[in-house]
Amino acid sequence: MTWVDLPGPDQERLERLNALWRLAGDRPAGAPLSRRLVWRIRKLIARLLGPQETFNAAVVEHINATSGGLQLALVRVASSVDEVTRYRESLAARERRIETAMSTILAAQDELRMAVSVAQQATQHIKREVARLANAPAAAAAGAPPTVPVASDLETHKYVGFEDQFRGSAELIRQRVADYATVFSGASDVLDVGCGRGEFLALLREQGVSARGIDLNPAMVDVCREQGLDAHHVDALSYLRAQPDGSLGGLFAAQVIEHLEPSYLTALLDAAFDKLRSGAPIVLETINPGCWFAFFESYIRDLTHVRPVHPDTLKYLLVATGFQHVEIRYRAPYPEAEKLQAIPSMPPAAAAANAVLAESIDTLNANVEKINRLLFTYLDYAAVARRP
Repeated sequence: MTWVDLPGPDQERLERLNALWRLAGDRPAGAPLSRRLVWRIRKLIARLLGPQETFNAAVVEHINATSGGLQLALVRVASSVDEVTRYRESLAARERRIETAMSTILAAQDELRMAVSVAQQATQHIKREVARLANAPAAAAAGAPPTVPVASDLETHKYVGFEDQFRGSAELIRQRVADYATVFSGASDVLDVGCGRGEFLALLREQGVSARGIDLNPAMVDVCREQGLDAHHVDALSYLRAQPDGSLGGLFAAQVIEHLEPSYLTALLDAAFDKLRSGAPIVLETINPGCWFAFFESYIRDLTHVRPVHPDTLKYLLVATGFQHVEIRYRAPYPEAEKLQAIPSMPPAAAAANAVLAESIDTLNANVEKINRLLFTYLDYAAVARRP
């Protein structure tokens, strides 16, 4: 244990008290005669004031004892502070280890959840294939042509898991597309192209709007049918061309057109124009490539994406096809709190006193706004139009 002295001024005062408590002071050995005479006079006075000197001695003794206790207390406090500091450092190190372990556990949990989701979808797919093979002899006996599973279809369960993992839960997607349901209010025979897990079909059913969905992913179609929704595993262009002209009361496609080749998209719009009734709405939602975050975070992640579609391009294609009242609706704004933050402007008086700094702040804030417009705007957009 290290001895702790009193603070400098207090230590000096204590030393002076110990040196000056005697009224006469120490005998000046070897001093001039005058100083020795003064000392004798002071000693005589001290005898007359003996109680005062006794009092001084008692006070100094008490102060010495108190300072000793204070020094011991300071030693103990310093030792306790050192111990608490070491304990806090130990706790901080332990907390860091726990955080690292928790991060590892959470990452492993996410991977496990993803693997379980894919395994569940694979199990459902295997069950459907087994049932199909079991029914194949009866279908052949009835004269139905045999069906041959496409090899890529055996992997469609992975994309269902991909949707669950990255696009969001069914409830989240339902919330995102809920606003579109009002566009089809009072309609009938609505077609949902790329219906996925059936979130929008379920919304239309709740509003009393008759609708059916199509999707190239048979696993998605099975998810819809399990909910009692009308869904079919078929190519969109082939399905549309097979419908009578003017037979559809609306067409909806969310996060679909970015999966299509340009020639296929233009052909799909032509077919949609022919099959929609007069005044019927068409709604096409896709990722907004004008938002760099959406492009690099959402678009590139999905390997099934073919080409991003700029909102100006989609609007032009709809107008060129013959649709009217085309409106671009931007969706899913990037959170304001996550954007680059501007520096507060200087008060007028401070800005006048330091014009260079004020101008630099204004320039920096203008650049922050430009970067936010490029990187962090709306993640999605929808083109809403009607057939004349």
